[in-house]
Amino acid sequence: MGAILYTFLSVIIVSLISLLGIVFFILQKSTLKKTLLFLVSLSAGSLFGGALLHLLPEAIEKSGFTLTVSLSVLSGILVFFLIEKYVHWHHCHDPECSGHKHHLVVMNLVGDGVHNFIDGLIIAVSYLASIPLGIATTIAVILHEVPQEIGDFGVLLYSGLKKSKALFYNLLSALVAIIGAAIGLLFATETFISLIIPFAAGGFIYIAGSDLIPELHKECGPKDSFWHIFALLLGIGLMVVLKFIAV
Repeated sequence: MGAILYTFLSVIIVSLISLLGIVFFILQKSTLKKTLLFLVSLSAGSLFGGALLHLLPEAIEKSGFTLTVSLSVLSGILVFFLIEKYVHWHHCHDPECSGHKHHLVVMNLVGDGVHNFIDGLIIAVSYLASIPLGIATTIAVILHEVPQEIGDFGVLLYSGLKKSKALFYNLLSALVAIIGAAIGLLFATETFISLIIPFAAGGFIYIAGSDLIPELHKECGPKDSFWHIFALLLGIGLMVVLKFIAV
């Protein structure tokens, strides 16, 4: 019962983060960009830490570093790669191609919805494995969702949606995480949990290494780089602290 309550509380919090798109109108463009890059760095560190300090050790402790664990990690990397590929195939890279903007809305919402579904599934399974693992996973997901949801909101605005509709659709996409969590709780077995945990680790590693880190290399000034490294270490440090608390 505790795992169920923690799971739904966590996915509701994660879903409500989609409303942070409102900061798009509060912060100046230059400030927003610097803030987002700091959050991206923090997110990358927490995802690496969550994968390598929490999820993988949990998977290995239960079954050892078997071929199944390795394949599950690789599956996580591949699935998140395919999700991004699907979205990018349908993106219009020319700012003037307004005729394709409605496709951008649909693809962004579909890709984000699938991503959120998997996040909900991962959070549920993590809590079923152990409450500390669920908390660490939730924090890593939250830190990743903050810059992602703000970015998604920007894409929806660019695509021609009004502010209110962009917020609504972004929230609707985020709420898919609740469905993922419910399915995770309903159908989880020991075998399923043992597969999803290393799968989540692979997904976290892919997002941090292929999605977030490259964004940080676009701003390479000494001052920017210092804060990126600081935030990256802060995210890893947070996962280390959670590890000791769990122990």
